[in-house]
Amino acid sequence: MKKLSLIIFILIFQFSFSQSLEEQIQNIEQKVISWRHDFHKHPELSNRELRTSEVIANHLESLGILVTRNVGVNGLIGVLEGNRKGKVVGLRADMDALPITEKNYLPFMSINDGIMHACGHDSHMAILMGAAEILSKNRYFEGTVKFIFQGAEEGPPPGEEGGARMMIKEGVLKNPNVDAIFGLHIAAQLPMNRVYYKPRGFYASSSRFTIKVIGIQAHGGTPWLAVDPIIITAQIINSIQTIISRE
Repeated sequence: MKKLSLIIFILIFQFSFSQSLEEQIQNIEQKVISWRHDFHKHPELSNRELRTSEVIANHLESLGILVTRNVGVNGLIGVLEGNRKGKVVGLRADMDALPITEKNYLPFMSINDGIMHACGHDSHMAILMGAAEILSKNRYFEGTVKFIFQGAEEGPPPGEEGGARMMIKEGVLKNPNVDAIFGLHIAAQLPMNRVYYKPRGFYASSSRFTIKVIGIQAHGGTPWLAVDPIIITAQIINSIQTIISRE
């Protein structure tokens, strides 16, 4: 009978906790939206996320989260410990905007000429700030959560260091060592209120490489003795475009 009572108590507690958590999330929904609008209105380029990082740091500190600033230029780390020792989980969001002129004419459109949050980083930051608020109010979990706000995700300016590589070099995954890390990316083409996930990588990224085409010079009267790099380059460009569509 005692065992049955304990099971019933646990089930009731879990149900009540689930309801409470859902209510807490609903209560901060408009706050998360307002953060996103604010970030969208004040976008900052890679390695220039000064206002952005200050807004985030102030919020995390107001929740009692231990904050380390200026990691990898403007990156932030927030550490929140649960009520029991355990694994360390990292939650990561990116902060930088893109050099794009916004023409949406929304009430919260960018006020910084030629700069726009066109890749969802404004949403990512707002979501992680919301997660930090909920977790800080419900610390009865095992382990530690490390909130990682990364600058220069789009790549640091020429001649500068930044981004994930620099944050890792400066110890973002250490002290305490991260056992697992999660990131997200919004996708306008997917239904609202859905989360899609899979092990390991999910989205693709672009890489840069150089192809050097070397021609052979000849007299205009004997073109068959030459190798024309312009024609070859044109063929390479056309062929590359068919890799995705034909393979």
